[in-house]
Amino acid sequence: MQANTYIFFDGNCLEALAFYEKALGAKIEFKMTYGESPAAAHVPAAAHNRIIHARLRLGDTAILASDGTPDRPSGKAGRFAITLAATKAVDAERLFAALSPGGEVTMAMGKTFFAERFGSVNDKFGIPWMVICEKEA
Repeated sequence: MQANTYIFFDGNCLEALAFYEKALGAKIEFKMTYGESPAAAHVPAAAHNRIIHARLRLGDTAILASDGTPDRPSGKAGRFAITLAATKAVDAERLFAALSPGGEVTMAMGKTFFAERFGSVNDKFGIPWMVICEKEA
């Protein structure tokens, strides 16, 4: 069994996926708009360019995503955070710096009692991320 995170965006899913590709070196493995899907006839034409489903490969992890429909907007991000675990402090710093522009740093990257480096940021799409490089045992 595998558990994946599913993120709902409000019309900017494709922009967010492109940002994660560039910032994190992720790869968009699949994306389909409402207009390309069998649901096209049931969705207003204005929503045809919104993403109905996408899959982003981030290392060994898949992140799934879509845009909400106009009748069911996604709203703000809920109670979750995506955690990126780096094996080197320099990599944690790089990932954190890549996610931070235009976002809100909620805990500055730094050394903590539990990690060599840890920081949290809500990226420019409102998605909460935690970046950690754990201390060696």
